[in-house]
Amino acid sequence: MKNVFSQIFDSLLGSGKAWWVEVKTVEPACTYYFGPFDAEGEAEIAKKGYVEDLEHEGAKRVEATVLRCKRPQNLTVYDKNMDGSAPKPEPALSGRS
Repeated sequence: MKNVFSQIFDSLLGSGKAWWVEVKTVEPACTYYFGPFDAEGEAEIAKKGYVEDLEHEGAKRVEATVLRCKRPQNLTVYDKNMDGSAPKPEPALSGRS
């Protein structure tokens, strides 16, 4: 019931908020926004496809979240400060003394 009232309240006030899928990848260091969606459920259903597409294109460590916000200024944000600057992971048993 609360969702119905929230939707009515938001539409009357014109909050400009919608549902978006935010997808973050470590390699390349990017954040992608897909949307807008009218309902959280729609975004949740679409989320899987966006993750699969990015993984198919070679993205590593993909994490997706559904959020409600105003339209992001940029739908693709590339974090050039992250590429190559993050330390490479070392095995726990590296053999060093």
